[in-house]
Amino acid sequence: MKRDTFTSVIIHSLMLLLALTWLYPYLWMFFSSLKETTEIYTTPLFGGHFSFDNYRFLFDDAGKAEKPFLRTLLNSLFITLTITGCVTASSALIGYALAKMTFRGQAAFKNLLILQMVFPAFMFIIPHFVLIRELGLINSYGALILPFVMSAWGIFMVSQSFKGTPNDYIYAARLDHASLWKILRHIMVPLNKSILAIVALFTFTAAWDNFLWPLIVMQDAQKMPLSVLLATFNKSYGIYLGPVMAGSVVQTFPIFILFILFRKHFLEGMSLSLK
Repeated sequence: MKRDTFTSVIIHSLMLLLALTWLYPYLWMFFSSLKETTEIYTTPLFGGHFSFDNYRFLFDDAGKAEKPFLRTLLNSLFITLTITGCVTASSALIGYALAKMTFRGQAAFKNLLILQMVFPAFMFIIPHFVLIRELGLINSYGALILPFVMSAWGIFMVSQSFKGTPNDYIYAARLDHASLWKILRHIMVPLNKSILAIVALFTFTAAWDNFLWPLIVMQDAQKMPLSVLLATFNKSYGIYLGPVMAGSVVQTFPIFILFILFRKHFLEGMSLSLK
């Protein structure tokens, strides 16, 4: 018994050490964002003078240098939340059709979804750019949102989860004259909220961190997302490492909050996706 306890302590200690090693770059970035640039490389992790001057610079003074940090932060929230909502809703609707309905071309559509997941996303950049240009949406919010309102991976994951929901629930709802919307809202979504949560989480993360596509289609600083502005900010203020670190912390903060809020559904969804 004592030997098992000792082994467990050793294993958990090693896991804690590995976790701290993984977290160290983020801790260094956070504490560096609270220091002056001259102290970042000359003081230990918890040493130096801590203040919020770098964050004040971002939100108060960056706009004076034609770097609308707060505006781009709001742009990122609007774009990311819109994409996440569209992907989650479309995945639920189309996933239900694939899992619980029969229609002509259903098998071909499923194969197309799987085929699309095989190819890397960057292969579709040029076709997407040509389409957005022909629609006249270059340098607009539509260019940042329209190509990502549906996700083949999200549809596939939700449809696989919906297949595991017993049809008896749907038959009972139809006997009560429930509409498709009520079936989705009151039966399918509550019973499959874990997989919908993981689809929303991964979609939010991908949309929030998306850099290459906004860099191609957006030149207006008032409309670009935070990820693109940080790249230009880093180029303009590269010698001022403190504000750059503060901007990076703000960039990662929503992802951290989202994971904390949905960690239960995230872990449940991961276990479902591995089955």
